[in-house]
Amino acid sequence: MHFDKKHGVSFWYLKAVAVLFLGAVGWSCQAPEKEKAIASEPPNIIFILTDDQRWDALGFAGNEIIHTPHMDKLAGEGLYFENAFVTTPICAASRASLFTGLYERTHDFTFGKPPLQDAYMDNSYPKLLKDAGYRTGFVGKFGVKVSEGMEDSLFSHWDKTFWPYLKEVDGKEVHLADTNGDLAIDFIRSSGDQPFCLSLSFWSPHADDGAEEQYFWPAYTDDLYRDVDIPVPATADPSFYDSLPDFLQNTMNRERWYWRYDTPEKHQKMVKGYYRMISTVDSVLSRIRVSLEEEGMADNTVIIFMGDNGYFTGERGYAGKWLLHEHSIRVPLMIYDPRQPEENRKKTHSEMVTNLDVSATILSLAGIDIPESYSGKSLTNFYEGTPGDWRSGVFLEHRLENNEKLLKTEGYRDDEYKFIRYDDSDLIELYHHKTDFNEVNNLALDARYTEKVAYYSDKCDSAIHELLQQRVTNQ
Repeated sequence: MHFDKKHGVSFWYLKAVAVLFLGAVGWSCQAPEKEKAIASEPPNIIFILTDDQRWDALGFAGNEIIHTPHMDKLAGEGLYFENAFVTTPICAASRASLFTGLYERTHDFTFGKPPLQDAYMDNSYPKLLKDAGYRTGFVGKFGVKVSEGMEDSLFSHWDKTFWPYLKEVDGKEVHLADTNGDLAIDFIRSSGDQPFCLSLSFWSPHADDGAEEQYFWPAYTDDLYRDVDIPVPATADPSFYDSLPDFLQNTMNRERWYWRYDTPEKHQKMVKGYYRMISTVDSVLSRIRVSLEEEGMADNTVIIFMGDNGYFTGERGYAGKWLLHEHSIRVPLMIYDPRQPEENRKKTHSEMVTNLDVSATILSLAGIDIPESYSGKSLTNFYEGTPGDWRSGVFLEHRLENNEKLLKTEGYRDDEYKFIRYDDSDLIELYHHKTDFNEVNNLALDARYTEKVAYYSDKCDSAIHELLQQRVTNQ
């Protein structure tokens, strides 16, 4: 690849906003000849992952409070998937699935487990890209335990970062998200003519669980949301929580609710902090896009943006994730590929897509064969419209062991229903999410839905059998 690069340019957030605004026409309107030329080159790929950002913590998703202009711009210019889900709502297992394209039941990794098997990481997207000649990079929260030295086989360059969120650097307070952004930009600028794939994994907006304040943000987002009232979720009514079975009351979700939402004042403060941390990531996204423009790389760099799991902000009397209800498993997902004709972009798709699809998508973008073991499909199938044979449902699971506060569970979601069952309880949940989005009316308690319950139970059994067979085959 040959780039017309400009070096020695310094920039600030306000400049980034201005450049993005003035350059919007250039990003969205490419001449056909230029598109054809770019398509013949291996694209650069940036995969941006946020931690605990639920699907509606995004202006483009209809949230009228949160300030995410650059995420919204990315979603509006590319392909936006309004029904994107993680198959396991916990960061360690979800990130392992993102690397490997496999369900947790197959890769068998989450917190408290031995390192993710080398055989799975040898088939991961960074390893396959690096072997194919890509310069691979990682910045931020790794979140997966691997064998010693594995990172060097996956990445040409890697910078793992860690809490605290606010640190003093050269006499100035710097937020971790901005540090990650600086490291990402350094990687981009040092890539030269070699195609690159950068995995940029933010810690934000995950709460600092050990701190009383929980959420931390830089001074430049201080004024956001000051005069806003955060709506209280309908299911935050104490009567809803009181109606839950005992085993669903005494969970980590409730313990952390006391940390964040147990008074109206705390709920307002904590959700605003959560939003400010997302807005901080939004500002970093703007700096990255400006850097791509300055380096002459913007027209051949695909950006994928996703959250690693959903998040309760008081719904059901909960905080955190881990369960299979909608707020816990649904995430933002968008792909911006400037090489595509404009008529193939600026589209919203309602089909169900998952974190398992990301690794397959990255390999497909790079022109690398997708391993047969992968459970996901490439989202490039949506480039020319909705594929006719796309999935109609997705299996869900959470398998963390030896923690009675985090329940082992499995379920299935399709276009109409959500089914949930628990390892250590006879409780079955069935919701018609098209008419009951907040999952209040458990249809499994109604004898008229006995056949539906049996149908979805069989779907789960079949999925589990297949995934366990894959694990045996892959070992």
